[in-house]
Amino acid sequence: MSEKKKILVVDDEPDFASLVQGNLEKEGFEVDVAYNGVEGIEKVHAAPPDAIVLDVMMPEKDGYKVCAELKADARYANIPIILLTAVASHVTSTRYSHADGMSTEADDYLPKPASAEQITESVKGLLGL
Repeated sequence: MSEKKKILVVDDEPDFASLVQGNLEKEGFEVDVAYNGVEGIEKVHAAPPDAIVLDVMMPEKDGYKVCAELKADARYANIPIILLTAVASHVTSTRYSHADGMSTEADDYLPKPASAEQITESVKGLLGL
């Protein structure tokens, strides 16, 4: 990569965010991390990334809302978003579901536990690398 692509990882689990960050940095990406949806939106507004890795279940603003908000804004609609969720498709006792994830405008959707390598490959694919 001639110029480093900037990736924003938004996940409320610091250990997982750090793992994904480290893997992406090894591949030559510049990585910023936010630990909730509100912080993620603020970081996108301050310095739009080339792609976003976005957890679904987070405090303050969940990944579905963050994704919808960004995709509805022409300034950010073209930023590729990868949604991650630990929600099992058979869980009905929560407001989150795989169907919800698949119906968003996210560019890719990976169920957790997605490996850092899977996430990196998805980012590379979405950025055409």
